[in-house]
Amino acid sequence: MQRTLVLDSSYLPVNVVSWQRAMGYIARERASVLEEYGTPVHEGIQMPAVVRLNNSVHRSKQRVKFSRANVLARDHGRCQYCGTRLPSGELTYDHVVPRAQGGKTVWENIVMSCVPCNAAKANRTPVQADMRLIREPVRPSWIPAYNPRLRLHDVPPEWADYWTVELEP
Repeated sequence: MQRTLVLDSSYLPVNVVSWQRAMGYIARERASVLEEYGTPVHEGIQMPAVVRLNNSVHRSKQRVKFSRANVLARDHGRCQYCGTRLPSGELTYDHVVPRAQGGKTVWENIVMSCVPCNAAKANRTPVQADMRLIREPVRPSWIPAYNPRLRLHDVPPEWADYWTVELEP
């Protein structure tokens, strides 16, 4: 099934929908077509690849929920000790101040870490382990409105000029 990338009025990705749903947006004049796949769906009408919403999308102002996916997004899928970018399944949570030393599972004490760095740090603080954090963990004020987990080969070439979300290798 072909998918359509939906952009907000400022050209930021907000969703990926079926081409049929995108056609509904277009028919109701809620969106404009920016790119087409070149596959006809009706006489003179092509399947939409990228559409832009005509009105702005209201983003929630609520606090960012603590979750593995959001910590991964905050840390850009990188180990915060060595900087290696890895698929999400190869990264682990690391308590900067270990739980054994009173560390809590909160935004300000959790970073993503590769398994070798996590093992090297063990049950110590970065200072005790003589390791350095790339970035101090903080509670983010926002997370991208749409952050799907797509691999490079899943992104159609028609999206290339509009796709701004980092891709997993």
